Amino acid sequence: MYIITVATKDYVKRGRSPKKPARNNRKAPASGGFPIKWALIALCLVGALGYGLYFLSTSPAPQPQPETVKPKPVPKPQTKPKAKPQEKVLPPKPEEKWRYIEELENKEVQVETKKEQQPTRPYLMQCGAYRSKDQAEQRKAMIAFQGLTSQIKVSQGEKGSWYRVILGPYPQKRKAESDRNMLRRAGIEPCAIWFWE
Repeated sequence: MYIITVATKDYVKRGRSPKKPARNNRKAPASGGFPIKWALIALCLVGALGYGLYFLSTSPAPQPQPETVKPKPVPKPQTKPKAKPQEKVLPPKPEEKWRYIEELENKEVQVETKKEQQPTRPYLMQCGAYRSKDQAEQRKAMIAFQGLTSQIKVSQGEKGSWYRVILGPYPQKRKAESDRNMLRRAGIEPCAIWFWE
């Protein structure tokens, strides 16, 4: 009988790669142990405080010092008293005389005022000119909602007839401007003020 011997190979070891040393990026915390330096400083401070308290509690109270006899003052040689300087007498305070008080009481101020020239013609306010009568009627209705009375005037021009919505006549321009401001607040604009034609 024949015996066949086969060389054995270790397939498990051959397949493994050698282990690399593990890298540890984290630094290990420094093990300082007991902080001797700080303990010595604290011990010195406590000792100094204790010594200070002991020194204060055992120090003797201050002794009152014996009174010393004060020597008598040597009298100064007497001298003639100095004559007091004579006080200067001031003249009486002058009375102040203000002239402007009397001038203002008796003064008359004349102011020239411009007389307002009364207009020779009354004013009118136009709040739109339209090609169609319906648009003019709508604007007239909007003005009527504000409590004002308007009228529609038809005027002939080069391009045909225009329907103008006018308010007035106003004897003063100030009244026309007041109504125009009221219409402007209501959103009805533009309105122009002219002399009545």
